[in-house]
This record gives sequence, C-alpha cells and structure tokens, in this order.
Amino acid sequence: MSETFSENRRAGIPLVICAPSGTGKTTLVQRLRSEFPHFGFSVSCTTRSPRTGEVDGRDYHFISEEEFLKRREQGYFAEWAQVHSNYYGTPLAPVREMLDSGRDMLFDIDVQGAAQLSLTLPRGRYVFLLPPSMSELERRLRSRGTDDETSIARRLANAKQEIQQAHWFDVWIVNDDLERAYDRLRAVYLTATLAPTLRPGLATSILEG
Repeated sequence: MSETFSENRRAGIPLVICAPSGTGKTTLVQRLRSEFPHFGFSVSCTTRSPRTGEVDGRDYHFISEEEFLKRREQGYFAEWAQVHSNYYGTPLAPVREMLDSGRDMLFDIDVQGAAQLSLTLPRGRYVFLLPPSMSELERRLRSRGTDDETSIARRLANAKQEIQQAHWFDVWIVNDDLERAYDRLRAVYLTATLAPTLRPGLATSILEG
C-alpha cells in the first residue's frame, strides 16, 4: 500500500538514481513510480528537433543551441549534458518550486548529471545501482539482443568508468535480485523522507502543542 504524503508537512526531496546500462535501473525506476505516483516531474530543455508526436512544453522545451548556452551561462539549469551533439538540461527554478512545496522528485540521469545536481540540490539522496559483477552485466547486455559487439564493448567500458565514479554517492544497491534490490531502493526513499532537515519546525510545534 502506497504511503500518502501531506505536502505541507515537509519539504520535498530529490531522489537521484544512476546506474550503468544493463543494471536494471529502468525496471526499478518504473516500479518506484508506479508505487509512488506523487513524484514530481520537470520538463527538460533540449536543442534537438522534436520527434513525431512530441509536443513543446509537454515532452521537452525545444530551444536553439544559442538560447541553451545563454541559459547555461546564467545558471538556469540544475544539470545539463551534451549527448550526440545535442544539449539537454533540467531547469532549476521549477525543480526548487516543487521541492519547496513538499513534492518529491525522481531523477533518472547519468553520473555527469548527478554530479551537477549534488551541487545545486545538496539535500538530495543519491543512489547508485551496481551489477553483481562485470561478467553478469555483460551477460545481461548480450541477452537483450539489441546491441552489436561494438555497442556492447562501449557499454561495458562506460560501465567501468561510471562505477569508478560511484564513490561519492550516498547509497549503493547491488541488483543481484530484483525483489531485494527494489525493497532496498524503496527503503532508501522512505527513510530519506524522514530526515529532520525536511521538517525543521516539527519538534518545536510538538513542544508548543
């Protein structure tokens, strides 16, 4: 049974989840969103062209590269990245507004973006999902049947680099068993919502009440 949060009782938290490709992050994130549908969502900006069916302001804010770089210099983004010659960024102001209103936000991003968020949103909870081993990660990538040898080699090389940067995350969860990994991710989230920093006036109100 999902817990219902009163948005005026505490500040929201950013839950930031990173993992190498093939670790099972997508499945775990989808399950967390399904159980806790109250997570906030921020529409990102991108310099790429809209794809069929995408709507400006709903799927992305589609802007020019010149405008993106201008906003980046102004500190407009909570995090940004360049992917395949296109820029992507998460606007900081709406994120802060949602968090201040008591709404939690879930970020499914790469290590580069998480490192930036740790500076702009320091009260977040930063989770890194790990495979049981590199050999198991390779097996999972091959079992998907969607990547050629070059892609698999690139994903494994990227995974090694990402795992080497995992030391600064708050939490490590090894996805060796999906149910156990989800139970731990769920526990991390719920525990994070109980941090005293999210309810600075709670003890005082209890004493005065």
